Amino acid sequence: MTSTVTDPSTFMDAALEGLRLQTSAHSATWHLGQEENWSADLDAGTIVFTFADGTTATANIQVVGTYNTQDGTFLWGWDHPSVPEELRAHAKLAREWGEANNVNDFTERMVECSEDDAWQFAAVANRLANANGVYRGPAGTALVFMTFGEVKLEKR
Repeated sequence: MTSTVTDPSTFMDAALEGLRLQTSAHSATWHLGQEENWSADLDAGTIVFTFADGTTATANIQVVGTYNTQDGTFLWGWDHPSVPEELRAHAKLAREWGEANNVNDFTERMVECSEDDAWQFAAVANRLANANGVYRGPAGTALVFMTFGEVKLEKR
């Protein structure tokens, strides 16, 4: 069970800063953000990044939620019709944290928010799950926020 924290705002800010550091390290080591292509397979629970030099980076994923760029809403992965049950665990951790700390944006199925808020939601899920990072992938007018696990690199 997720415990309460003294100040949820401080926890959320620290989670976001931790995610920034993780992302910076991934960018420096395996060039996250410079991929030519990415693809997520929700049936397999994986994401694959493809780079110009033939390198691929593969990791397991969890779906935190989707941000609708047209109406400014975030739909949590813990109750998302497109997210398989087995890929909802990290979103559920965030919901439990929201319940324990009375943070409504984490407990309402859909919330009106900014894209920056969606990043913060994903950062909190990432921290609670001890995940390896977050990727935001565009899918039409939606942005899919996913946590990812250990990254496996292969050169083809």
